[in-house]
Amino acid sequence: MQMLSMLLAAVGTCLGLLVTAAAGANPAHLDTPGILPSHRRQKRDWIWNQMHIDEEKNASLPHYVGKIKSSMNRKNAKYLLEGDFAGKVFRVNAETGDVFAFERLDREKISEYNLTALVVDKDTNKNLESPSSFTIKVHDVNDNWPVFTHRLFNASVPEMSAVGTSVTRVTAVDADDPTVADHASVMYQVLTGEEYFTIDSSGFILTKIKNLDRETKARYEIVVEARDAQGLRGQSGTATVLVTLQDVNDNFPIFKKTKYTFTVPEDIRVGSPLGSLFVEDPDEPQHRKTKYSIVQGEYRDTFTIETVPTRNEGIIKTTKPLDYERVRQYSFTIEATDPTINLSYLSGASTRNIARVVINVTDVDEPPNFQQPFYHFQLRENQKKTWIGSVRAVDPDAARRSIGYSIRKTSDKNQFFQVTKQGDIYNDKELDREIFPWYNLTVEAKELDSRGTPTGKESIVRVHIEVTDENDNTPEFAQPYEPKVCENAAQGKVVVQISAIDKDITPQNVKFNFSLSTEDNNFTLTDNHDNTANITVKYGQFDRERAKVHYLPVLISDNGVPSLTGTSTLTVAVCKCNERGEFTFCEEVAAQVGVSIQALVAIFLCILTITVITLLIFLRRRLRKQARAHGKSVPEIHEQLVTYDEEGGGEMDTTSYDVSVLNSVRHGGAKPPRPALDARPSLYAQVQKPPRHAPRAHGGPGEMAAMIEEKKDEADHDGGGPPYDTLHIYGYEGSESIAESLSSLGTDSSDSDIDYDFLNDWGPRFKMLAELYGSNPREDLVY
Repeated sequence: MQMLSMLLAAVGTCLGLLVTAAAGANPAHLDTPGILPSHRRQKRDWIWNQMHIDEEKNASLPHYVGKIKSSMNRKNAKYLLEGDFAGKVFRVNAETGDVFAFERLDREKISEYNLTALVVDKDTNKNLESPSSFTIKVHDVNDNWPVFTHRLFNASVPEMSAVGTSVTRVTAVDADDPTVADHASVMYQVLTGEEYFTIDSSGFILTKIKNLDRETKARYEIVVEARDAQGLRGQSGTATVLVTLQDVNDNFPIFKKTKYTFTVPEDIRVGSPLGSLFVEDPDEPQHRKTKYSIVQGEYRDTFTIETVPTRNEGIIKTTKPLDYERVRQYSFTIEATDPTINLSYLSGASTRNIARVVINVTDVDEPPNFQQPFYHFQLRENQKKTWIGSVRAVDPDAARRSIGYSIRKTSDKNQFFQVTKQGDIYNDKELDREIFPWYNLTVEAKELDSRGTPTGKESIVRVHIEVTDENDNTPEFAQPYEPKVCENAAQGKVVVQISAIDKDITPQNVKFNFSLSTEDNNFTLTDNHDNTANITVKYGQFDRERAKVHYLPVLISDNGVPSLTGTSTLTVAVCKCNERGEFTFCEEVAAQVGVSIQALVAIFLCILTITVITLLIFLRRRLRKQARAHGKSVPEIHEQLVTYDEEGGGEMDTTSYDVSVLNSVRHGGAKPPRPALDARPSLYAQVQKPPRHAPRAHGGPGEMAAMIEEKKDEADHDGGGPPYDTLHIYGYEGSESIAESLSSLGTDSSDSDIDYDFLNDWGPRFKMLAELYGSNPREDLVY
């Protein structure tokens, strides 16, 4: 089968060649590769040469392009062109088939033109052959120079860059055909700035020298040119490149002056700035990293220099107090460096810069200086008028004034101490460590002039007084015990285990000893020798009928120096218990503990203080009553039968009896009208008792009695207010009245020590008054 297939293929190829040869046609221009053997028909085809035309031809138009021709030869045939550019750019001679260009062609605009050739009958315009497409190619000529993509380029490069460092790349484009040799190749050249920069064949601009210094010249403007290999050039073949040098830290800081002088007072605070240092650094601010240091000088450790990064400034500050009396001038050498600088940029320049600093100290009047920043003293408790310690301050100035000391009263505890003129501190009272173990004082030192008057300069210092312990507190129970025991408890039954504490500082080797103050009880104390003790039943069986509570005094002693012993009492309740020994009923008793001597003294003092205060209050009240009684002299007591709505200045406006009202009654005249009362109820003041031996009023006894009865009846029938015990009505009592308020509602007749029994001797007219005041002075009578 394979051999048969190869044989048939060979036969087909031979038949095709024979047909082509018989037709006499070029195999390259056949529309079809062959015809069927049965038809024996010849294939007609187009005949023309390869069509090309050069661009930008200078010959006169039209330009001959080529010829189209069909293999069919008939006299009535004509040629036509179809396409976008047919009839405009290209035309054909209908008789000969010659094609002409009627415009100058530019390959850079259109490099190929696609047209269609037709052959038709002149009479009918019918196609005699099938249309055929063909292409007219425009040959390139070197008629364009290179053009840069931009007329202006911006670039940057670090200053001090090495030779050959790439700055940027520029690009120029030639519109000619790159397939034609040297028509589109571009060559570059630096026209301006060639002493600093160069350019390679690819358009890269490179540095030409090393020492491009931004501080000398920060910007360069160079002009580059692009031309092709045949040297064709034009105005559009140039471009400008602006090259900016980027700053690097290549400059060393330099002091603006070689010597700096400052003047400061000696009392300047430590850490305060006293002057500024400045350097010159042409680098940009982000590359200024100056570091200041003190390199030489006897007192260079007295100062430090801090850098302000935002201003590249050095601030001199003190690290120690200055003393004019000790050192009046400081001098040292300073250095400015930049640790971040690249030393390769300096080209052998000096890497350090120095200057001299002089600081002059001025004298000021300073306050006293204490010899220590604070004082710590110890004082044993329970000591009085004991020297605790001494504080000392001196005048640092040359005047050396004397110093006076005092304790600043910052709290009540400071009043326990005093300081002498020499600075010695004493305590005024005994101190108890268990109340306050520490005392903090503030001692003032003031400079004094020759007359002992403070000059205004003062200093303070803290004094800490530690009260040390001594064995002055007796031991006591560690807690309030409430022991209970069954009434049928067996012998040896443990009732409670006790322990002790001591308010004093308890040493590690403290030893408490326990014992009973009496053996006359049903209990036994066993010391466990570990600062505890057991209370056990001695005989057993308690009688609740005889005693439901047993008080057991326990003696507790310590091993301090001297040893102290205290008594604490255990209150043991005898309870009813069930068969399992569980408490079923116990008496409600409160545990009693021992009372120390100090507590007893405190209780006695409290009682004594309360008693004294009570006596003082009683004596004061008694004295006030006596003073009030003596203050109402006999001539000042009046019995005026008048009505006041307002008392002016107390009773100072009356010096005698106003007898006008009495006379009006005695002579039978009309009673004077009662003044109108306001809405408030009129108050009758307390009756003021007439003095013993007062002169009798004019008129007969009958007239006076009638007048009193009439006034009494008038008061009894007055419905304007409650009953009153006097014929006085006051709406307002003056502020200067020595009698104060005369209302009976606010007074007590017992306040007066005057005996009014003498009224019985005045006759019948004063019988009523004698009954009111003479018989029972404590009874208040209300009308």
